[in-house]
Amino acid sequence: MASPEIDALTQALARLPGLGPRSARRAVLHLLKKRETALTPLLRALERVSEALAICSTCGNVDTVDPCSVCADPRRDPRLLCVVEEVSDLWALDRSRLFPGRFHVLGGRLSALEGVRPEDLTIDRLVARVAAGGIDEVVLAMNATLEGQTTAHYLAERLETYPVRLTQLAHGLPVGGELDYLDEGTLAQALRARRPVA
Repeated sequence: MASPEIDALTQALARLPGLGPRSARRAVLHLLKKRETALTPLLRALERVSEALAICSTCGNVDTVDPCSVCADPRRDPRLLCVVEEVSDLWALDRSRLFPGRFHVLGGRLSALEGVRPEDLTIDRLVARVAAGGIDEVVLAMNATLEGQTTAHYLAERLETYPVRLTQLAHGLPVGGELDYLDEGTLAQALRARRPVA
């Protein structure tokens, strides 16, 4: 049996996404075995992030500075704005290095079942950013779920009076996907979004 402190560490790690009790125990054992090279640097990094953690007042990203490093990057095109549901979506798109513009994090998606209303998200801040001008295109990068598409539709209605081009991420067939293994919703979206063969 482990001490209460080690058990508490294991339980804390087990609550992280992607880690269950067994994975957490393995991680704790590794950290304890490699105290100087793994545990101590991890503790220092966690302390530094905890002390400096900030939510970007411009886009809602999580960083250690405000405005965040994405908003402060002068190489980004301020005329392009990509709206995402969560910070994890921003990080995924930014990691791809395919979008040259800036971002806006809603902090979730509209959901009647979960009681998430427009005022619970940063929609008013998004509208204010667009109303301030200087944005030519708003990309609605919502997840391909019913709630995500409901949120995209609501945002399109809120932004339709502004002189911006509204676009949405394409949904459909994944690269390397086989038709036989795809669900009906994905196939339907792929058929609706079909385009001419070049």
